[in-house]
Amino acid sequence: MRLDDIDQQIIASLIQDSRRSYAAIGKRVGLSAPAVKRRVDALQQTGAVKRFTAEIDQSVLGWNIEAFVELHCDGGLSPSMMRTMAAEIPEVTDAYTVTGEADGIFLIRAQNTSHLEDVMVRIREWKGINHTRSSVILSHL
Repeated sequence: MRLDDIDQQIIASLIQDSRRSYAAIGKRVGLSAPAVKRRVDALQQTGAVKRFTAEIDQSVLGWNIEAFVELHCDGGLSPSMMRTMAAEIPEVTDAYTVTGEADGIFLIRAQNTSHLEDVMVRIREWKGINHTRSSVILSHL
């Protein structure tokens, strides 16, 4: 799909605030609200815009620990199985397959270290996980 300058501006506006009205976006890009809606609908149909989400400040909700967890698996744990595992563990907020020593990486959010430890136990119980390696995030730069 080829995006023109207006489509790119619409996407940038949605990234900044996905709840911004079509009228507000239209004012920024020089289109009417119905014209913006048609473009957003087209961006969704082509898959350029997959979904609209809310960014949550986890610390406000009491989830104060973040950690990257490397998954080291045996040959029997496919990417689809990792996806299933990530979907079944609510504390996994992002999941990736990667190159290198690890087979996958999960981003975990937990309330405290005890909660993180419980999550790690659940991850290690999955068939196909040989071991994990964790790095607790100290700060975002």
